Amino acid sequence: MKKIFSPVFLLAALLPMILLNGCIKDTCRQSYTYTMYVPVYKTNEEVRANIKNQPGREMERPGKLFIKGHYIFLNEVDKGIHVIDNSDAANPRNISFIEIPGNVDLAVKGNILYADMYTDLVTIDISDPENVSLKKVLEGVFPFRYYHSSFALDSSKVIAEWVQSDTTIVQDCDNVSGIWGSRELLAFSNTPSSNTLFSNMSGAGASPYGMGGSMARFSVVHERLYTVSDQDLTVFNIQNTVEPVYSGKVNIGQRIETLYPFKNNLFVGSASGMFIYDISQADNPKLTGQFGHVQSCDPVIADDEYAYVTLRSGTECQGFTNQLEVLKLNGLTNPSLVKIYTLTNPHGLSKDGNLLFICDGNDGLKVFNAASPSNIYLLKRLTGLTTYDVIAWNNKAIVSANDGLYQYDYSNVDDIRLLSKINYKR
Repeated sequence: MKKIFSPVFLLAALLPMILLNGCIKDTCRQSYTYTMYVPVYKTNEEVRANIKNQPGREMERPGKLFIKGHYIFLNEVDKGIHVIDNSDAANPRNISFIEIPGNVDLAVKGNILYADMYTDLVTIDISDPENVSLKKVLEGVFPFRYYHSSFALDSSKVIAEWVQSDTTIVQDCDNVSGIWGSRELLAFSNTPSSNTLFSNMSGAGASPYGMGGSMARFSVVHERLYTVSDQDLTVFNIQNTVEPVYSGKVNIGQRIETLYPFKNNLFVGSASGMFIYDISQADNPKLTGQFGHVQSCDPVIADDEYAYVTLRSGTECQGFTNQLEVLKLNGLTNPSLVKIYTLTNPHGLSKDGNLLFICDGNDGLKVFNAASPSNIYLLKRLTGLTTYDVIAWNNKAIVSANDGLYQYDYSNVDDIRLLSKINYKR
């Protein structure tokens, strides 16, 4: 027999459920803990007067590095540059710190160091690395350093530092519009009146004027400083080293990551591929070749015949590939894939002769025999460190890892020796 339910019966049956749902909604509460960073402002005058040698300080969030003579210049992300006397690689001395708020990238020509300071380019005389002096500030040339969400920057001042504050909020379960974000961002807030930062967009290749790692975004070639942002390649004329002059820019695409110079060419790594630019006409880079790959982070180095590209996965890379791609340059116009080598989570890389050094994340530093690009094989793996970038030159490898700056002697590749380590603040 077919059962028939009246509207009154249905209402009576559903009423307890509706009331229960309402009670749950009224009483459901959740707590969330967030890390927030509140800006500390200084005037332009205060900041510029303070761009000089300060006492050496512990390294906490190191970034890009650059070698000039027996000095190492190591970026402290968004804070400045550590100056390390490396005349004795077994006993490096952290001699001073140059305070440059918003600094991420650096390069050197002669006695002048170029660095970004948020949206500005600064030139610093390092003739005496222990007594540097600010020479020039070129304002507003890096407009890609901007902030998202509702954060309102006081444009009349400079953010000298960020003060961390952990906060816990309690809210109804159905309130999904609260403070949100990732601990990897500088700070989190969706409150229009908040004075906290949500996120920032910021971002060296061998050079005759010094050496930087493969994660670099600044590079000096002859009389020009080349820089890359998220989309553009920008050129500065530095014939007068102290007075850089903006020469122009070339739009490359999206998600540009690294810049590596070799002879009269720039190799640009992006999340979707590698680009090759001819800079024989220094102020007018011309695209000569490119090679596409899956979405992934993409440091690149090159020599006369081949380019070596590491692809890695991770949140910021939006990919799942972890490998080394070896490309034959074919006269720079039509790069072709030679071979793919599987890796764990590769970051920076460097090459010295037939030795290829790859920072493979948690899997340590790996040293390969790359005499035959189609048959690269592992010679040595240094474990116990999570590696980020490496510069290998003249039988010494300087490695930036998550816990310190390591230096190795690889004159005997069968017996690579640790020369020194400068610990980072934990």
